[in-house]
Amino acid sequence: MTEQDNKEKKESTAPEQEKPVGEGLDTAGRSLSEALSISFIILKIIMIVLIIAFLASGFVTVGSDEQALVLRFGKIHGVGEERLLGPGPHWIFPYPIDEIIKIPVEKKVNLAIDSFWYFQTEQEKLSEEKRPVRPDSPLNPKKDGYCITRSEKRTGVAATPEKSDEVVVRGQLLIRYRSGDVDVQLEDLQYDSERYAGSDGSDYNIVHSKWQLTYQIYDPERFFKNIYVDDITPGELYFDVATKNITPLLKHIFENAVVTTMVNYTIDEAISSKEGIAKNVRDIIQKKLDDIDSGVRAVSVYLTDITWPRQVDHAFQASITASQSSKKAITEAKSYAENTLSESAGPVAEELFVALHDDTISEQNEELLWSRIAGASQEKLAEARAYRTEVVETAKANAEYLHRLLPEYRKRPELVIQRTYLDAIEQILGNADEKFVIQPTKNAKSTEIRVQLNRDPTIKSKSKEEK
Repeated sequence: MTEQDNKEKKESTAPEQEKPVGEGLDTAGRSLSEALSISFIILKIIMIVLIIAFLASGFVTVGSDEQALVLRFGKIHGVGEERLLGPGPHWIFPYPIDEIIKIPVEKKVNLAIDSFWYFQTEQEKLSEEKRPVRPDSPLNPKKDGYCITRSEKRTGVAATPEKSDEVVVRGQLLIRYRSGDVDVQLEDLQYDSERYAGSDGSDYNIVHSKWQLTYQIYDPERFFKNIYVDDITPGELYFDVATKNITPLLKHIFENAVVTTMVNYTIDEAISSKEGIAKNVRDIIQKKLDDIDSGVRAVSVYLTDITWPRQVDHAFQASITASQSSKKAITEAKSYAENTLSESAGPVAEELFVALHDDTISEQNEELLWSRIAGASQEKLAEARAYRTEVVETAKANAEYLHRLLPEYRKRPELVIQRTYLDAIEQILGNADEKFVIQPTKNAKSTEIRVQLNRDPTIKSKSKEEK
C-alpha cells in the first residue's frame, strides 16, 4: 500500500514539476499575440490616416480669377460645362489619377516687342536717350531692327496679292535675320524695287518702332489642346510655363502682323496714325490666333514709340518744321477766311455764296438766305434798301411835282422856267456860307473884282448834315 502510494505520489508530482515550463511558453505567446494585435491596430490606424490624407489631398481651390481643367490619366475629364472648374473648392482624385491645371483667365499679360527698334546698349535703354549717329553711318541689319513703309500715298490702285505676299515674306526675312533665329545671307534680303513695289510705282522707306501687346487666355480648353506647353516640374505653375512657351509664338505672329500692316502706310502716316495702325495690327493678330484655335485673345496693341532712321534725323526735323509751318499757315488762313465770312455775312455766308453761283437754286430759297444774312453785309443791305427807297420816293415826288407843273408850263413856259431857275439859285445860295454878288455896270469895258480870301470869323460853317 505504501509503495503504491509512493508511485501515485511520484506520478502526481511529476507533472507538477514540468508545469512551470508550459506556463512560460503560453505567457510569451499571449504577449506576442497581444503585441501583434496592437501592431496591426496601429498599422490599420496609420493606413486609415494615410488613406484619409490621400483622399484629402484631392481637395483643391480654384482662385477667383482662374478656371481649371481636370486631367484624368492625361485626358480632360468631364462633359460640357463640367470640363471646366470655376472659382471655389473642388475635390478630385489625387495624383496620379487626376491632375488639375489652373489657368488665370482674367489675368492680362503684357509683352513688349522691340524687334523693330534699332540697337541700344543697356546704358542707353536705362537713360532712354537717343544716341546720335553720323548721316553716312549705315544701318546694320544684324543689330538694328526695322520695318518697311510706303514712301508715297496710294493713288487708289491696290497692290496685287502676289506682290503683297512677296513684300511680307521679305519683311519676315528682315525680322528673322535681326533676331538671329534664321541664318539668312544679305543677298537674300535684296529685292527688285520695281517688281515688289506697289502697282502705283512707289518704293518703300524704313521706320523703327516699339510695340506692346496685352493678351489673356480666355478659353483654357482650346489653349491646352492647341498650344504646346513643356512638361511641368514640381514647384512650377502651369501658367508661368505656358506664358514662357507662348511668347515666341506671339512674337512671331505680332511681327508678321506689323510687317503686313506697315507696308500699307507712308512713313508720315505711320508717325501720325498710331492708333489706326495699332488697331489694324490687333485685328490681324486676333485673326491668326483664331485660325489656330489658340484660346488666346489680343486685348490691346500699343505703338509705344516710332521714329525714322537716326541717319536722316536732320532731314526729317526740317521736313517736320516745314510741315508744321505749312499747317499753321493753312490754319491761320482758314481762321481768317471764317472770321471774314462771319463778319461780312454771318454763318450763312458760304451757303449764300454757293446759292448765288448755282442756277438750280430757286429765288425763294435765295430770298430766304438773304433774310438770314448778318454782319457787315446785313448793314450794307439795309443801307442799300434804304437808299433804294429814298431814290424811289424822290423820283415819285419829282414826278408828281412835274405832273402838277405841266399845266402851268403849257400856259406860261417862260415864267415857269424863270421861277424854277430862281428856286434853284435860292437853294444853292441857301447852302453857301458866304456869298459875293457882282452887279454888271452899263457901258463898262472891264470889271475889276477884288475878293478877300480870309473867312469871316463870325460866320459859322454849316455841318455836313445841314448841307
